Amino acid sequence: MTLVEKILAAHTDREKVNPGQFINVRVDMVLANDITAPIAIREFGRIGVSGVFNPEKIVLVPDHFTPNKDIASAEQAKLVRQFARQHGVNYFEVGEMGIEHVLLPEKGLVLPGDVVIGAESHTCTYGALGAFATGMGSTDIAVAMATGEIWMKVPPTIRFVYNGRLPKWVVGKDLILYTIGDIGVDGALYSAMEFTGEAIDSLSMDGRFTMANMAIEAGAKAGVFYVDAKTLDYIKTRAKRPFSVYEPDKDAEYIKTITYDVSAIEPQIAFPHSPANTRPISKAGNIKIDQAVIGSCTNGRLEDLRFAARVLKGKKVHTGVRCIVIPGSQQIYLDALKEGLIEIFIEAGSVVSTPTCGPCLGGHMGILAAGERCISTTNRNFVGRMGSTESEVYLSNPAVAAASAVAGSIISPEQVIGR
Repeated sequence: MTLVEKILAAHTDREKVNPGQFINVRVDMVLANDITAPIAIREFGRIGVSGVFNPEKIVLVPDHFTPNKDIASAEQAKLVRQFARQHGVNYFEVGEMGIEHVLLPEKGLVLPGDVVIGAESHTCTYGALGAFATGMGSTDIAVAMATGEIWMKVPPTIRFVYNGRLPKWVVGKDLILYTIGDIGVDGALYSAMEFTGEAIDSLSMDGRFTMANMAIEAGAKAGVFYVDAKTLDYIKTRAKRPFSVYEPDKDAEYIKTITYDVSAIEPQIAFPHSPANTRPISKAGNIKIDQAVIGSCTNGRLEDLRFAARVLKGKKVHTGVRCIVIPGSQQIYLDALKEGLIEIFIEAGSVVSTPTCGPCLGGHMGILAAGERCISTTNRNFVGRMGSTESEVYLSNPAVAAASAVAGSIISPEQVIGR
């Protein structure tokens, strides 16, 4: 069996599962936010159970429109807050919260070998920890909160092998953008993407979270990494319960294997209006921007902020650009503050936000007007994703976004700091 098949089999009453098979799966964690939880909560009330299956295995994080931007979002958050208090589930609000997919690993709520489902498509982020994690609809989440199980089809697995050493300024965001640009937004449709190879072994945990996060942008059911020393080092101070490490069998069957040599990959730019519409930075052309966003569940971790600060230190954001920096959690915000990164951002002319999804989904904290262009470290650049349907969003890694904020147009970090 593949890694995903091993995990799923362990969460069923079967010794083996096969791609295409329909199974009932026990879950280790159920997640919802301030957009998706209210729907799940209303459906949960229709099921007729007195309580959730296990409050320790449910997490509610109001992160999309918080701090609340209007009355409607305040009512959404209130409903989630009341349900969380009533049932005693894990709950993180303003002041101690973070963007859900940054927060859960940080808090040790997701561990290797887990099955995690969330009413949010980027739940696949947790595959970086060697877990099976996937997004589902709010009705599925309601049933999972009541029963502790989900019903699903076992996905086939595509193996992605990344050989070689990463060039300077190339990180996990560039690897996943390059991959999506190669296979397309449906290139891994309802499949698990298994990431491996020399370049993956050297990739940081933050880089792995970024890659797993965007597996959904290739149509994947999940994106998974093997558990190694880096994974175990990440969780050793966070894990508060036992966990299991799974590995694929040597004779595991994959529907295909795709191999890349990363040594020639440049920083990637995803042009509007698709994460698959990628070009290397050398072929980006002269694209003037109005806004730069550095953050999100894709690139709002401490390594990402450090990467951006390397470029912004001693520089000034272009007078025609709004640069918005959003740490992924309160802890990351605090760590960035202690390291002096926040000072670098502010002295450069950026604004630093409380942790929130904010502009990524066109929520708040950076909505685009018609005709405006934004370079962003977020995960999607669909039509109208960040505001007006007549605006444009370009995706990049944090260093490229920072360099572009300084230059006023999309540019390589080397052209800004000279090395």
